[in-house]
Formats: sequence, C-alpha cells, structure tokens
Amino acid sequence: MHPFLRPSLLALCAACACSAALAKLPPPAPEAAAKAAEAAAKAAWAGKVDNYKLCQSQDRVAAHYRKTNTAAKPAAAVGAACADPGPFVYTPPEAKPLEAAGAHSPPGTASSPPSTQTPAAAASAPKS
Repeated sequence: MHPFLRPSLLALCAACACSAALAKLPPPAPEAAAKAAEAAAKAAWAGKVDNYKLCQSQDRVAAHYRKTNTAAKPAAAVGAACADPGPFVYTPPEAKPLEAAGAHSPPGTASSPPSTQTPAAAASAPKS
C-alpha cells in the first residue's frame, strides 16, 4: 500500500463520520422544549442567586475591613443594595393556537374564502 494512501483514507473516513454527526436533527417535542425552557429559567435564577450571595459576601468583607482598619476611609458612595431574587417561580408561556401562529394561513392576503367551488381564474375575471 502506498505510504500516502493510508493517512488520506483515514482522513476521508473521519470526514464522513463528521458529516454524519452534523446531520440536521428533528425539532424537539413540545414537552422537551417546555422542559428545556424551564431548565433555562432555573439556570438564570440560579445565576441571580449566586450574584446575590456574592454581593452579600463582598458587603461583609468590606464592613469587616472598615471595622478592623482604623485608617480605612469610610464608604463614600454606597452602590445599589443587593437584590434578593426570591424563590424560583416558573410560569410557562401560553401556547399560541396553530392558526394564530400562521401555520395554516396562505402567504398573501385572501380575497375570497378558501372553500369556494369557483375556480381561481373565474373568480378573478371581471364581472360585466
């Protein structure tokens, strides 16, 4: 076997495997999408809780520093107080009906109801 053939063959196999891995996946089921939205909301809330705890610990450290260091300058301008995010509450968004989402609507403005028995050519002809 040619010495350059083996690496190129391996590269070709790797490219085929990567293209199969990048294939488009079907959209998630509504239940999975709702669960993912709730998980994202909970992660955002957890980030707010972490920021709140960090703010409180920074305030405690600054207060201890001012208390123990007599040469420390007093706080000139106190920033915004730490905002408590409260308990986690998730309210799922209301699902829109299919028609309101535009799933069954034609792309243009309808000039007549879609259930007429008249052919489109006869309906658009001018009446005399």
